Amino acid sequence: MNSHTAQELTGFQTGFAVRPDRLVTARSADDVVAAVRHAAAEGLPVTVQATGHGLQGAVDGGVLVSTRRMDRVSVDPVARTARIQASVRWGRVVEAAAPHGLAPLNGSAPGVGAVSYTLGGGLGILAREFGYAADHVRSLDVVTGDGRLRHVTRESEPDLYWALLGAGHGFGVVTELEIGLVPVRTLYGGSLAFDGGQVDPAAVLRAYEAWTRTVPDGLTSSFAAVPYPHLPGLPPHLRGRYVVSVRVAYTGVDGERLVAPLREIGPVLADSLREMPYAESHTIHNDPDFPHAYYGDSAVLGEWDLAAAGEVLRRTGPGAGAMVVVQINHLGGALGVPAPNSVPWREGRFLVRLLAVGERAKAREILDPTFALLAPVSLGRTVNFAFGAGDRSEGLYDGETRKRLAGLKSQYDPASLFPDHVSA
Repeated sequence: MNSHTAQELTGFQTGFAVRPDRLVTARSADDVVAAVRHAAAEGLPVTVQATGHGLQGAVDGGVLVSTRRMDRVSVDPVARTARIQASVRWGRVVEAAAPHGLAPLNGSAPGVGAVSYTLGGGLGILAREFGYAADHVRSLDVVTGDGRLRHVTRESEPDLYWALLGAGHGFGVVTELEIGLVPVRTLYGGSLAFDGGQVDPAAVLRAYEAWTRTVPDGLTSSFAAVPYPHLPGLPPHLRGRYVVSVRVAYTGVDGERLVAPLREIGPVLADSLREMPYAESHTIHNDPDFPHAYYGDSAVLGEWDLAAAGEVLRRTGPGAGAMVVVQINHLGGALGVPAPNSVPWREGRFLVRLLAVGERAKAREILDPTFALLAPVSLGRTVNFAFGAGDRSEGLYDGETRKRLAGLKSQYDPASLFPDHVSA
């Protein structure tokens, strides 16, 4: 493998081997059409890589289409829309929309690919106010298994539109999206961090859960617990500490009043809550921006089991034997509103995400039994947060959605060229 090919195959997730038989560096939708037609003629599977954040497993053989050169963004401020090509990262969309007082429904990390994120639903910074990113897609350009480039809208092909937004990777290569933007120029947000060595992490979680019952639908928040290693590159207040935090994003005017109960939990290690331009919203979570190996999974909870939640923190804390990041997102609000797409589990109350950094076998040793604790109150899993800790498709969709997706899969990709998470 030459250095150019190696660079093309390297993505954000370094824990999986990516070894295709053939690599296509696409610069346009026409290149994608040619790649899919070639793969179909040769009977080869097709995978796609833009930024490499959401790999769910190794790529071994077949045709890999690299879309990293398809990175055009254009904003229509009058229509409040943006057109984004396949490999555009959220940071560029935020930057393009901000001068017009608009914002996309992006996630917490500016380096994540906007298209893949949206096809998996897209649980963003302002999700409880505006819903999933998938709920705001106007149209999709997609190359399906027959090598045809289709312009798909809710009106033109309602079944394919429904399937792509929630399970898009299994139905073709999406080369461009048109998305709706929201009129947000500033927000109140940031995080309150506590030292898990001084304040009981389970007590913080209990207080957070009780607090979520009191907030308006427009306030989006999450709880996190991270055992930071003792590394010189980390800020001094994080180095070697087990940090538990609550992150908040809110476009209303009474943010300070709403977060006041959180400040009563205990001594605060760090407080970044403030009014900020939306362009600074990535500082709320401060996700890592460097490639690394990680494995994880998720569970959408219909109810809250405080005893199980406390045990989850115990098993994933500093004594776990690996660095495990816990994030618990408060769902509900606009996320519970039905939409014409296949994003499942809208009745969920919380999303639990566990991410282990490092070696895969150790990750599964920690994560598999931990998720088993949550099984009695778990509705299912989310496709955007299944990072190889369990190579399975069960739980990604409810039975009715899975059945409909499987029928559409046989219609639009009968040769199963694309990765499949919907077959029985």
